Amino acid sequence: MEAPRVPAAPPPALDDLGVYRSLFSAAADGLLLVDAEGQIVLANPAAAALLGYAPDELVGTAVDALVPDSIRPRHAAYRKAYGLAPRPRPMGTQMELVARRRDGSEVMVEIALSPLQSHGLPYVVAAIRDIGAYPRVKQALQRARHSEHLAQLGRMAVDERDPQQLLMRVPELAAQALEAEFSSVLLLEPDRLRLRVVSRFGDIASLPLGARLPACAGSAAGYVLVHGQPLVVADLAREDRFEVPQADLAAGMASLLAVPLSDRGRAMGVLCVRSRAAAHFGDDDTRFLQSLANLLATCLQRAQSEEALNHAQRLESVGQLTGGIAHDFNNLLTVIQGNLQVLEELPLLAGHEFGQQLVGAATRAARRGAELTGKLLAFSRRQVLQPTAVDLGALLQSLADMLRRTLDQRIAIRVELVGDATAPLAVLADPGQLESALLNIAINARDAMPDGGLLRFSAGPAGVLPAQVRREIDDPSAQDERFLRIAITDTGTGMPEAVRERAFEPFFTTKQAGRGTGLGLSTVYGFARQSRGAVAIESAPGAGTTISLYLPRPWDSQPARDEPLGEGGALLPGLKVLMVEDDAEVRAVARQFLHALGCEVTACASGEQALLLLTPEARFELLLTDIALGAGMRGTELASRAQQRLPGLAVLLMSGYSAELLEADQDAPPGWELLQKPYSRSELARAIARALSGGG
Repeated sequence: MEAPRVPAAPPPALDDLGVYRSLFSAAADGLLLVDAEGQIVLANPAAAALLGYAPDELVGTAVDALVPDSIRPRHAAYRKAYGLAPRPRPMGTQMELVARRRDGSEVMVEIALSPLQSHGLPYVVAAIRDIGAYPRVKQALQRARHSEHLAQLGRMAVDERDPQQLLMRVPELAAQALEAEFSSVLLLEPDRLRLRVVSRFGDIASLPLGARLPACAGSAAGYVLVHGQPLVVADLAREDRFEVPQADLAAGMASLLAVPLSDRGRAMGVLCVRSRAAAHFGDDDTRFLQSLANLLATCLQRAQSEEALNHAQRLESVGQLTGGIAHDFNNLLTVIQGNLQVLEELPLLAGHEFGQQLVGAATRAARRGAELTGKLLAFSRRQVLQPTAVDLGALLQSLADMLRRTLDQRIAIRVELVGDATAPLAVLADPGQLESALLNIAINARDAMPDGGLLRFSAGPAGVLPAQVRREIDDPSAQDERFLRIAITDTGTGMPEAVRERAFEPFFTTKQAGRGTGLGLSTVYGFARQSRGAVAIESAPGAGTTISLYLPRPWDSQPARDEPLGEGGALLPGLKVLMVEDDAEVRAVARQFLHALGCEVTACASGEQALLLLTPEARFELLLTDIALGAGMRGTELASRAQQRLPGLAVLLMSGYSAELLEADQDAPPGWELLQKPYSRSELARAIARALSGGG
């Protein structure tokens, strides 16, 4: 049988006023009781804590004192209007209110107003809530702070052209935005084997400025570099993917965020921040830091591109100047060499020993002058190249054998080839010019190793082309796998940065007067660029030098065989030649050469004069003409019109300006032959033989 229920005892009687005071004091929101004059009559502890006052300090304070100075007049007008028509205003109707705390700082708040006039009391209850603590608001504030820091760096990038200043500023911006204690920027060194700390904010013994770390997954920065993805570590003490330096833990670092610095997918370095708070970094922080890193990488890339462009423009200007000088110099050398050769064969000098010595010395000097202009033209990319597939293995082994016989015996020479053993490594280049370029580099390496050392030639696939190399290549759309890299490394003295930056400039040399022309590496530069490739230098004082040639593969060609050049056969006597040359002295030399070869020569000073002789009855077999013929008709136009009149006429073009030969080589019919000034009589004979064999 169920026991009867005993009614519960009624609660003890409560003092209504005490209940209201308890509710007022215990409310989580700050509560202020304000009279009609705007004076605070009562304040609860939550309001005092929020506004930075002691509980009794707020009583008697004007409510206007809690409003920032900038909006106080507007607030006074609003309060006056509200007093004339008081009405309840709930939370959430205004989201841009700011309260001024006792120390002058500001806090974002939301305020609800509850007028008590309807209850016969001349007061208004203001409920104040700190909305900065809301997750949604905190996130919005954080994103706004991130955006402001990104905008700040963007403004700096526009105003500041020195990338070093941006590098110095980024760690501080990252640390401030993410409220972290330490931040650093690490960039890959040119060898891409190490990372170097280039700027930082805060102090950690494990990462001093200038410190170098291996670019491998053994460190946080290396881990990011290897994987190419942002890294978030909530607890460094428990991290096992890479080694955490004890100095970091000793400094109290608990969490880490690191993101890659990259330009168009190619890693440049790492931006890393550390915090003493565990699990400090979230998704928004990661997105912000990656945006900051992308902006920095873009700024660095822009600075590098501008520097490379300025350097290229300087080199191009010098190239145009040297090409023009070489043109005039080659005409002079044609006259000098030609007359020396004629003089050498005169009967009066045949038995004159001293006279032959003088002619021989002058001839050798003229030949060196021709070599000098050849180097100038190589730098200015105005030499005539005959690219073909070159077997690098055979070329490097042959060159190494020759160098072992001629260089200092204390210099060891090594050749290393990396590639498919079934297929030779081959590049598309002019064989003679490639060998000359490698020889120039080897001679520079020898001079950098006065006490001996190691000279290493290595060749293999280029892999991913460095950004600077890709900018240098004439064909920016070329695929990386279409290039081979030939690296020449020495263990010599190395170059300081100031020397390395000018190494390709013509006439720049660090050698003593009379020891070099300063054209060795500039020749290599011009050859590489004209071969649709590039050249790069890696060097540091005491660390030796590596010069890398990047040249295209000959996908559709077979490597060239070493075949002796023929003389082109003897010329038949009586060959009828129409020779056109506007320079009288060069014309006289050419006439002498042609007469010595048994030719019947008709000489003209202009294309217009030559056309008058090209009648249907003319019996000319060869047209030998300079390309530049003063102010009149060019030699190429003359050749075209001449072959229209005499279809069987062979054409041989000559010029002291290689750019003209290059243009002619691109536009001329296959049967036209080209001859570079200055030339010897035997070179002229071979060119005539080639023209006759390929003409009409």
